[in-house]
Amino acid sequence: MSFTAIAWTPLCVGITVVGLVLSYLAFRRRGLAAGLRAMAWSLLPLAALLTGILETLWNVVSTLVSFVTGLVLSPMVWTGIVLAGLSVLLFVVSGALRGRAIARGRASGAADASGTASAGKPAAAGKPAATGKPAAPAGTAKPVERSAQPAAADDFSDIEDILRRRGID
Repeated sequence: MSFTAIAWTPLCVGITVVGLVLSYLAFRRRGLAAGLRAMAWSLLPLAALLTGILETLWNVVSTLVSFVTGLVLSPMVWTGIVLAGLSVLLFVVSGALRGRAIARGRASGAADASGTASAGKPAAAGKPAATGKPAAPAGTAKPVERSAQPAAADDFSDIEDILRRRGID
């Protein structure tokens, strides 16, 4: 028998004895049903002691307390939480920047496909447009068809954009 079992024994026996005395008083004052209900409640601490559940609960609670204490007081845990938060922040910012870049690419792609450079001047064949890329000779490139879905609709949007820019369907 461990120390915790020895410490719990007088406590459970004392609670059970006090409960049985109170159940007798409840029986005399309120009737048989109230006395039996109080007796049932008063026997539960002794039953918990004899089944060993108190020791198990004590071990579980002490383990949880030491885990939470180690979690709260650990600098490594807080460093990991900060780094995870920074990662989430970087993902959010990069997603917003990527969305803007895709929107700009669509706008300049629509202007190039219509035969005008971004400055509103017609793009000359073989000369670089305002985007810095040489314009395709007239009549050689097939206009790029854009889907109505947003670019982030699937996992292959980056690959599709690269292939479209190269003129590959």
